[in-house]
Amino acid sequence: MIGFARAVLVASLLLGSAAQAGESVTVFAAASLKNALDEAGKAFTAQTGIAIKPSYAASSALARQIESGAPAELFASADLEWMDYLAKKNLVRADTRVNLLNNRLVVVAPKDAKEADLALTADAFAKALGPDGRLATGEVASVPVGKYAKAALEKLGLWGTIQLRLAQADNVRAALALVSRGEAPLGVVYASDARSDPGVKVVAVFPEDSHPPVVYPFALTAEAKGEGAARLLDFLKGAAARPYFEAQGFSVIPAGQGAK
Repeated sequence: MIGFARAVLVASLLLGSAAQAGESVTVFAAASLKNALDEAGKAFTAQTGIAIKPSYAASSALARQIESGAPAELFASADLEWMDYLAKKNLVRADTRVNLLNNRLVVVAPKDAKEADLALTADAFAKALGPDGRLATGEVASVPVGKYAKAALEKLGLWGTIQLRLAQADNVRAALALVSRGEAPLGVVYASDARSDPGVKVVAVFPEDSHPPVVYPFALTAEAKGEGAARLLDFLKGAAARPYFEAQGFSVIPAGQGAK
C-alpha cells in the first residue's frame, strides 16, 4: 500500500508539472519594457515552467486592443492614464493594480553626433536639428512618451517652436529607431530605451518637474485565467525581478508606495 500511495503521489506531481509546463501567460506591455520584461520573463519561466507570451506596443494601442477583446492577462502601461482608461471600463482587476516602476525622460542623438550636452533651449534645439531635421518621439496625443514630451516642452517654453518639427512615431521604440538609424538628429525617449540601443547617446535629461512622473502601473486583466498571470505579477513585484528592471534603467518603486 505504501508503494502504491507513493506511486500515486509521484504520478500526481508529474501530471501537475506537465500541466504547468504547458501553461502560458499573455502579457501586453509598453514597448519600453521589452528588454527588461524579456529577461525577467526568462527567469520566471525557468523557475515556474510557465511560458510568457508578450506583446509590446504603445500603451494606447494595447489598451484599445484589450478593450476590443484581445486575450491579454497582464497589462503593463507606461502611464497612469491608459491603465485608468481600462479600469473605468472594468477591464482590469483593481485589487491587483500596482505602480511598479519609474523612468526618466531624456533627449537622445545618434552615437556619432557632435552634440554631447544639449541645453534645453530653443536655440540649442534649432542648432542640433539643423534646417530640416526632426525631433522624434511618440504620437503626442496618445502615446505616453509623446504626452510626456509635449508636457515637458510646454513647461520649458519650447513647444511653440518645436511642435512643427516633430516626427511622431507609433511607440517609443519606433522613435528610438529613427534616431539610431540617423533619420532624426534628436529624439525624446525614456532613459531605459536609450540604454537599450548602442546606436544612440543621451544628450539631455528633462527636469523631473517639467512633466508628470513617468510611472508604470501593472495589473491583471478582467479576463486573466488560471494562476499563471497572478504568479507572474507577484514575481515582477518581488526582489528576483528587480535587477532586470534596474539593469535597463528603470527604478523600482518601493513596496507599499506602488499601490494605486
